[in-house]
Amino acid sequence: MRALAGYWATEYDWRRCEARMNSFPQFLTEIDGLDIHFLHVRSKHEDALPLLVCHGWPGSIVEQLKIIEPLTDPTAHGGQASDAFHLVVPSMPGYGYSGKPSTPGWGPEHIARAWAELMKRLGYDRYAAQGGDWGGQIVDLMGAQAPEGLIGIHTNFPGAVRDDVTAAVVSGGPPPSDLDDEGTRLYEKLRDFWATDVAYALEMGTHPQSLYGIADSPVGLAAWMLDHDSASLALIARVFDGQSEGLSRDDVLDNITHYWLTTTGVSSGRLYWENKLSFFGPKGVSIPVAVSVFPDELYQVPRSWAERAYPKLIHYNRLPVGGHFAAWEQPDLFTEEVRAGLRSLRKVQVPEPRSS
Repeated sequence: MRALAGYWATEYDWRRCEARMNSFPQFLTEIDGLDIHFLHVRSKHEDALPLLVCHGWPGSIVEQLKIIEPLTDPTAHGGQASDAFHLVVPSMPGYGYSGKPSTPGWGPEHIARAWAELMKRLGYDRYAAQGGDWGGQIVDLMGAQAPEGLIGIHTNFPGAVRDDVTAAVVSGGPPPSDLDDEGTRLYEKLRDFWATDVAYALEMGTHPQSLYGIADSPVGLAAWMLDHDSASLALIARVFDGQSEGLSRDDVLDNITHYWLTTTGVSSGRLYWENKLSFFGPKGVSIPVAVSVFPDELYQVPRSWAERAYPKLIHYNRLPVGGHFAAWEQPDLFTEEVRAGLRSLRKVQVPEPRSS
């Protein structure tokens, strides 16, 4: 933290990040009485597939800045014109430049409905959605709600952990007796996360308003945000120790500064209080789903579990590197996963001609 604070105070340049964000078209719209901020970047390719991309906590739209150009302009970034997307990247309520809810009710189910409304307002009658962390839960709920126009989702935080495994993790009990080696490894990794790293979520899920101190101290805010999970914290510590990683010092501070300047350290945490659903369990998704599994994520869902949670699984792949902030840390791998995962959905289904 001393290295972070020293670099932040003497060398870091927010204006660079500000200019990067402002290079993309940004908008505000009001949904259910709340201002919603979003980036809307259309591809030059006419047949591009509209894609909504949802961030999580302690993330923001800063997480997605590296993937915007490769996804919208694939021919300039190693892809084909047929890989192109029109991107919509909203800031969740209480995050970034979106409004801060002043009354209860903006839980993940509500956000899922709001994102469907946003895509409808933008005139997209056929689109996909992508998410990780909270974004993974929200696009799962969009898949369960199945709004008109949503043809499929891609997730790097799949809601596919068996309910009995989640129950054992939360209670501290033994794993279910029928787990194979892969399932046991998932249980052990989630058990360790729950035992040592989850306290931030429990605090925000019960007393988010008590965290007002992080609205007064930039270093306090940084420390709170960075201690999300052991693997991510270790990576960030290596970055500030001078090692080369998927993230840079500027990457890390871009996101923290975005929270600081928008005073969203407290308001972003209220989503945990609003949530009444399992972080990891199935949500009843009935539409096509693509799953990407990164090795340093909180857990790695076996293919068989993904198939059970997502009856219309169209893509499943395990990546060699990457963690909880996959789009931010490994943008090239992430971009290719989104392209590959949603490729089969680009084919417009032509109805069979009626017999005369």
